[in-house]
Amino acid sequence: MILALPRPPRQPGAYRPVCLGAAGFIVAGAAAQLIMWAGGFGQGVLPLPSSVLASAADLARNGMFLASVGSTMAAWAEAMAASVVIGVLLGLLLGVLPWAGSAAGLVIEFLRPIPSVVLIPLVLLIVQDNMRTELVIIVYASVWPVLINTIYGVRDVDPVAKETMRSFGFGPLTVVGRVSLPSAAPFIATGVRIAASVALVVAVAAELIGTGMNGIGAYLTNLESGTDSSAPMIAVAVWAGLLGIVINAVFTGAERRMFRWHHALTGTTGAADT
Repeated sequence: MILALPRPPRQPGAYRPVCLGAAGFIVAGAAAQLIMWAGGFGQGVLPLPSSVLASAADLARNGMFLASVGSTMAAWAEAMAASVVIGVLLGLLLGVLPWAGSAAGLVIEFLRPIPSVVLIPLVLLIVQDNMRTELVIIVYASVWPVLINTIYGVRDVDPVAKETMRSFGFGPLTVVGRVSLPSAAPFIATGVRIAASVALVVAVAAELIGTGMNGIGAYLTNLESGTDSSAPMIAVAVWAGLLGIVINAVFTGAERRMFRWHHALTGTTGAADT
């Protein structure tokens, strides 16, 4: 006879932050609407929130805008896949080999603060392809959270567990695969979550600054030159922000579901965001 284990009870306040955040957004929008009405605004530089919402609804039915969103998300997904592979593999190497981590530390600290968008002309000159340039820029910006969190995660592994594996005759690769990588997985997941948001921001910025690119940023640039109203441009920014919220929520939910044991041990709602 097989006994089914009871499912853990759902926390009653699990959706409270989401509800409070939505309520705060609605209240802020309503307050801005009333203040602008009272001040006689609405036709100037700053449009009414209701006008922005109407423009956002129109964009949801705009085929060109939806195609631009698809182009941005395709570049985001491809760049994220490359960032995870590069960041995890390089982070494992630098975390497992202390001398390699020390040798690369100064190089990482030098390259990491460089804004990725300032490299667009240089990368475009080398790659000579707009789409490839966008991908390189996104990967350059988003690989750092994955890399840093992987290094910290590997270095945080219990040395007793590694020594126990070695005492049983397991080689270095087996120890990395069976001990270091699983133990560092919550840190890696946090790095991937942070990188996902960074990648979206950089993708839109690269499309906005670069020439000959497709996506949300390019759509906003074309919209700026073709309209006198700021409501549609703000509406594009609203949709970009909503995309960021959705991406972060998806990765946060997956992280909490996959590494619930880690959060229970550490008493936190997520891994370290360093």
